[in-house]
Amino acid sequence: MRCFSPSLFRQFWGLLPQYVSVGPSRNPNLSPKQSSLRKNCSARPRLMTAPDVVSYWQNVFEKNGIPEARESSEYIVSFVLGAKTFQSLDSKKLCAPLTAVQQEQIQQLSCKRLERCSNSLVILMTLCWICSSTSMPFLQLGAQHWTLRSLVRSDFTSVFSGLKMPVQYVLGEWDFQDLNLKMRPPVFIPRPETEDLISLIVEEESRKCEAKNSALSVAIPSPVILEVGCGSGAIALSLLCKIPQSRVLAVDKEETAVDLTRENVHRLQLQDRIHILHHNVSYGSAKLLLPWGPMDFIVSNPPYVFHEDMASLDAEILRYEDLDALDGGDDGMRVIKIILTLAPSLLKDSGSVFLEVDPRHPDLVEDWLCAHPDLLLTLRAVHKDFCGKPRFLHIQKRSR
Repeated sequence: MRCFSPSLFRQFWGLLPQYVSVGPSRNPNLSPKQSSLRKNCSARPRLMTAPDVVSYWQNVFEKNGIPEARESSEYIVSFVLGAKTFQSLDSKKLCAPLTAVQQEQIQQLSCKRLERCSNSLVILMTLCWICSSTSMPFLQLGAQHWTLRSLVRSDFTSVFSGLKMPVQYVLGEWDFQDLNLKMRPPVFIPRPETEDLISLIVEEESRKCEAKNSALSVAIPSPVILEVGCGSGAIALSLLCKIPQSRVLAVDKEETAVDLTRENVHRLQLQDRIHILHHNVSYGSAKLLLPWGPMDFIVSNPPYVFHEDMASLDAEILRYEDLDALDGGDDGMRVIKIILTLAPSLLKDSGSVFLEVDPRHPDLVEDWLCAHPDLLLTLRAVHKDFCGKPRFLHIQKRSR
């Protein structure tokens, strides 16, 4: 029996919704928890103000174990009312009763936030991921092996019960660095700490411009930036906005990510300064990428989760987000090593690589660079995130 490759896993996963129901069961024999969920979703508050509705759905979310219940409720209400944040709503909108249409929209989005993944679907997802990442053959669900029914009844399902759709996917859009970006599963959701990565690159570009201005009176060429793994386009588009003279080459191996980046590019009218490439970056990619270079910066928030840590990720991440965008291999450095190997060929002299990494990676990356002196790369700085963890690496190319 052949093993599930990652691509085969994705094809199989894409077929599952045809056969496995998602969301509250339509079976009249509902469990007490399912009945409570259905009651919460069908019971709409009467005409109420925005703060009233936020409190109502916060209570529903808390009862159903939704993380960040207050924030989720505020995001949904402010979205329906056309505001970026609940705090930005003016007093008129805060005091005015919501219309029936607005309450209906809030209810629909809130119920989507409460959406659950059925136990059988979780079991199939988990087994497929295990088989795609190891040499274990896929378990035949037949008379001589585990059956689907026995799997659903097992205690294993309790680990993943009650999965909730992330609010970013519920709303279908999200703010990052003051940009409003479209979001949809399974494309990776940009995290708040990644905004610091943007700031570091902008600061480095400003420093380089000041140094060149003090030494030369000629015009400074526009910086060229390569992003490996563009996802929704959050990093690339933020850099285009923060560094107005820059040009970006954004690369991702997933067609869903490339399509979403293109959609966000056109949404922000930045298509004249970015080229988006559907490509799985590998050790042999330099020849393909060089026509857009040489690069001033290479930036990436690569898959950096240690493979052994994948099972400990939040259940809703495992259910909804692209696992290939998270799993960095045994040492979390599978893609990091590829980027650093390509960097000397793609970067200008004194060009920089900026990476978001696991807190354990700075020492590992420094040791790896010392073991590969021919790359002429130096770990110039390690920067901490807002939680105080070493999260960002600045690596610079030395002149020959």
